[in-house]
Amino acid sequence: MAETDAGDDEVIGDLFALAPRDFTAARDRAARTARAGGRREAARTIAALRRPTQPAWAVNQLIIKPSTTACKRLRARLRTEVRALHGTNAEAVLRRLIPIVRGWAAYYRAVASTTTFSSLDHYMWRLTFKWARRRHRNKSRHWVVARYFGRFHPSRRDRWVFGDRDSGAFLPKFSRTGIVRHQLVKGGASLDDPTLVEYWRDRRRRKAPPPMDKTSLVLAVRQQGPCPLCKQALIAGAEYEPDSPREWINWFAASKKMLHKHHFTYRRDGGTDERNNLRLVHSECHRQHHAGDSKRTIQPC
Repeated sequence: MAETDAGDDEVIGDLFALAPRDFTAARDRAARTARAGGRREAARTIAALRRPTQPAWAVNQLIIKPSTTACKRLRARLRTEVRALHGTNAEAVLRRLIPIVRGWAAYYRAVASTTTFSSLDHYMWRLTFKWARRRHRNKSRHWVVARYFGRFHPSRRDRWVFGDRDSGAFLPKFSRTGIVRHQLVKGGASLDDPTLVEYWRDRRRRKAPPPMDKTSLVLAVRQQGPCPLCKQALIAGAEYEPDSPREWINWFAASKKMLHKHHFTYRRDGGTDERNNLRLVHSECHRQHHAGDSKRTIQPC
């Protein structure tokens, strides 16, 4: 199938949401509209769509997917954010977009989002590529790609990841977020049944971990929540999972600002970046700790 842009993906999604009896007429209208707009590849792709059978259509209605409205709202926000970042550097772009990508993907990872995530990755690539081309108007496309795209992810061979070559930071992809299926409630289980108090308590406790980077997630699990410097919770209210895309985005933005990785043995003293030498700490605790480094320095006799 020919590659389509985000708007064509929405049209195709809307077509398959229609009842089979309305599919053919709507498909032909959409193909004519695309052809009239000069998008011949999209017109051929839409015209080649086959009407779903009645059982296939019924199954599609049972699948929970991110709504078209939610996807349009996200694309509009990403578009607005990137436009506001014209004239800034890659570090500022990543600082603004990473919480949005991670937060939205975290909220919708419990539904059938694989196709939606792939479509959003393509849209995100187009936005970042246009941003980079605008930033370097006198450079060629090959130069722009070599400067801002590459194999930034340490464990994947994807060369189309947007990142900052100075810091090594990169923009995560929606499709790299693992889909976590909702755990069905045991048949007949009721919240009002006093004999199932333990069952519901365990169910609330067993929630999917947030899609943080692997090192931070391992450290958070190993530390069991508290900051080793102040002994307080790393993120206040972390025991309650956010229940909207906006709350997830705010959660990731806050965690990015609040949490730092602290080297137990400083790198200047031979410490490494291995996980056994790292601790997750509050950013303020981290600053205060390093502000007192001179006082902890052993004075010569």
